Amino acid sequence: MAPLRILCVHGYRQNGSSFREKTGALRKLLKKQVELVYVNAPHGVQRAGREEALEKKDSEAEGDADSRGWWFSDIHARSFSAQQRCEESLGIGESVAVVRDALKAHGPFDGVLGFSQGAAFVAMLCSLQEQKLEPEFSFRFAILVAGFRSACEEHAVFYSAQLQIPSLHVFGLEDRVIPDNMSRELLPSFQDPEVLTHPGGHFVPATSAHRKTYQDFLQRFQ
Repeated sequence: MAPLRILCVHGYRQNGSSFREKTGALRKLLKKQVELVYVNAPHGVQRAGREEALEKKDSEAEGDADSRGWWFSDIHARSFSAQQRCEESLGIGESVAVVRDALKAHGPFDGVLGFSQGAAFVAMLCSLQEQKLEPEFSFRFAILVAGFRSACEEHAVFYSAQLQIPSLHVFGLEDRVIPDNMSRELLPSFQDPEVLTHPGGHFVPATSAHRKTYQDFLQRFQ
């Protein structure tokens, strides 16, 4: 049986290579079931802000030399905070184009996995797919780790209808970057979301305790 191919969308201040390293345990855990393919966000991140101070307290949080992001909540400072409320953002269009190009170059993919800002972006990609605004998108499932609902007003369009795509939402009860209540706020945007919680912080959990939940979810698509 061929492994499921999953497009992996990194978090803010990460990049595809560093996210691949940080999901090494997940790749090992699911090596017989999945092939993970990583993509880079198009926007370089120049400045650090409040979230970075939080992230430095968490050994598994984002913070890489070649730091990248999927959009900015502060269009003037070109910075991002998941808690920042804003009327408009900067960079979503270019990020959607990156995913579109990745599908053409490396697809097709069975599913899509995102972490932190990448997970919030995955929810947007699923919305674009279900609104039939991106013909190339054909994801059969989504895995969102430490996801959240964007606080940007212009992103409300992504939550206008409940998403039908099967989804697994993973978040840590001690996450100090994206608190679990923020991840829970995203759940109503999906129909019948599956949930995997863990007692840790801001990272992708991948121990034997989590194997069955991942495997049972993925088995539905093999």
